[in-house]
Amino acid sequence: MKRLLSAPILFLQLLYQSTYLAINQIWARKTRSILTTTGIVIGVASITTVIALLTGLKNQTLADFEKWGARTIWIRHTEPKTGPKRNISWWNLRFWPDEFNGILNRCQSLVRFSRIAPRDYYTPFVVRFGEKSVEGVNVTGIDPGAEQITNRPVIFGRPFSKIDDSEGRQVCYVDVNLRDKLGLNKDCVGQTVLVGGKNYLIVGVVDIVPEQAARWTGGGQGLEMFIPFRTYLKLGDPHPHMYAMAESLSTELSEEAVSEITFFMRQMRRPRLSPGEPDTFTVRSVQSRVEQYNRVSMLITLVAGGVAGISLLVGGIGIMNIMLVSVSERTREIGLRKAVGARKRAILMQFLVESLILCFFGGLIGLGLSKLLTFAIGAISKNEVLGMAQIPMWAVALSFGFCGIVGVVFGMIPAVKAMRLDPIEALRHE
Repeated sequence: MKRLLSAPILFLQLLYQSTYLAINQIWARKTRSILTTTGIVIGVASITTVIALLTGLKNQTLADFEKWGARTIWIRHTEPKTGPKRNISWWNLRFWPDEFNGILNRCQSLVRFSRIAPRDYYTPFVVRFGEKSVEGVNVTGIDPGAEQITNRPVIFGRPFSKIDDSEGRQVCYVDVNLRDKLGLNKDCVGQTVLVGGKNYLIVGVVDIVPEQAARWTGGGQGLEMFIPFRTYLKLGDPHPHMYAMAESLSTELSEEAVSEITFFMRQMRRPRLSPGEPDTFTVRSVQSRVEQYNRVSMLITLVAGGVAGISLLVGGIGIMNIMLVSVSERTREIGLRKAVGARKRAILMQFLVESLILCFFGGLIGLGLSKLLTFAIGAISKNEVLGMAQIPMWAVALSFGFCGIVGVVFGMIPAVKAMRLDPIEALRHE
């Protein structure tokens, strides 16, 4: 019992002695030790830098997606790659406004829906207020409730009502950038702007949309004006370029809502879709896009990890080579230790610990270099996404874990060779 209790103490004592001897040996050969760990340094630095940059991109992207809400669903027309409609013209592929009639009644998993008709990017409007005019404004037609689906609340004023839409009233929202460009009041509700020869009463102000998230208009310039959908149809195009967005009752029902919308659209689509014919539209949820992004991010990490793994392999071979040289140089020392009673496990422990310390030392330098690279890339590029880059703790643990595995695997052969040396032959070594 006493021997059993003393075993951990003896092991810790042996580990301490082995660590002390290993550090002394490494310090005595500083230059060689640093050069030996170059492969480990490059491998750890490269993989952790890639992970840090991907983490920054992921955090920014997911933060923007959260602003939409996980229940948001996009419905867009798309050209099928097979089937009789694979060469259908873009003009005939567009949605008709009445294709969405009754969608909330037929799709029970939906709570809100809106058609969205952004003005053609090449023919933006000129918006005037008093003496000021702003060119390049994207006027977009939306149904009531669109601001809730896209999580862009009306910060001043009121949302569109069903009467605004059904009667085609000339009312509008403006975004913050357009408000400031026109010199409107901060709370500009009640003021009017002139667009296409018609006056529109401002009933609300909405905030700008995040750049990294998919936009619910097609603007991209942050100069946006929104009018009721039926008011938009009065601009002269009864068959405008449009897409749609919906919101499911809950995140858990998002995929069910996607299936319901797909079934509904196949029945309502023009030209008609025959059974088995490919869809001429796509229905995607934010949740599916987040999952798709995570898969792509993981794939990039695995590829980068494979490249870094080659560097770690080369570094491990270098460490094994140097450790074999070290065993040859210290053959007499090993023989002397064995002659005075050192056991095989003590010799094995000494060289394994030395190999591990070399690998951990290379990993530490690699992490430091990765931190400097991440900071430098963020500072030089001045990019918000790259500025959010950070090395997650799991990446640090993974790096040291790989260093430990490399140290044990490639340090084992030299350690076993040292352990098996015959003390008499070792003492005769010159």
